[in-house]
Amino acid sequence: MRIISYNVNGIRAAITKGFLNWIQQVNPDVICLQEIKATPDQIPLIDVELSGFPYHYWFPAQKKGYSGVAILCKTKPNNVVFGTGIDHMDFEGRNLRVDFDDFSVMSLYLPSGTNSDRLDHKFKYMDDFQHYVDELIKDVPNIIICGDYNICHEAIDIHDPIRNKTVSGFLPEERAWLDKFMKRGFIDTFRVFNKEPNNYSWWSYRANARANNKGWRIDYCLASEPLKKRVTRAVILPEAKHSDHCPVLVEID
Repeated sequence: MRIISYNVNGIRAAITKGFLNWIQQVNPDVICLQEIKATPDQIPLIDVELSGFPYHYWFPAQKKGYSGVAILCKTKPNNVVFGTGIDHMDFEGRNLRVDFDDFSVMSLYLPSGTNSDRLDHKFKYMDDFQHYVDELIKDVPNIIICGDYNICHEAIDIHDPIRNKTVSGFLPEERAWLDKFMKRGFIDTFRVFNKEPNNYSWWSYRANARANNKGWRIDYCLASEPLKKRVTRAVILPEAKHSDHCPVLVEID
């Protein structure tokens, strides 16, 4: 089972850049999308289906052109859960889950902390999400939470940890939360296979950052501990350039 997570920074823009052709070439079984910035009526769903994904689920934000997540599947899931039941999270379309026979996949778009108000909102989201997942894994123990966490976990995950130590996305409090989240039952699948620096999933559009690989690794496929032995591969796919992010991929038996 090949699973991809991709913050497309606008699904319509990504499609104009060849996204649908790309997913046919890479041929995943499940694709988790973040920041779709569109409602289903604005998306060429027939083209999505013709690309090999007859089952597709969309959870846009109530605010037009903002946030939103989706999951595209080759196989019909047994169950689909839109949101978390927590209003401030679901209003912005940040969580969507599909359940298969023996594991589940969630598409997550954790808020960024671009200003003080949003940073407060981000911390509230993080706390509420932790409580939600603590309860969720009691009933859904085999889960992969894929998405844009908007946090670099370690210094190795950011191109300039010294200068960015006071920037949201690499604040000590954010990193501590992600560390605690993982220690409560999740593994960073990419780091199981790759301990090297200079592996990033997001680059600013400014200062030629992507060409110079001055990036941040903020996109993850975190697998719950019971799935650890089933993870066979995890990579970042920087050659895909439909967004300021690139996709991350995990494969499980």
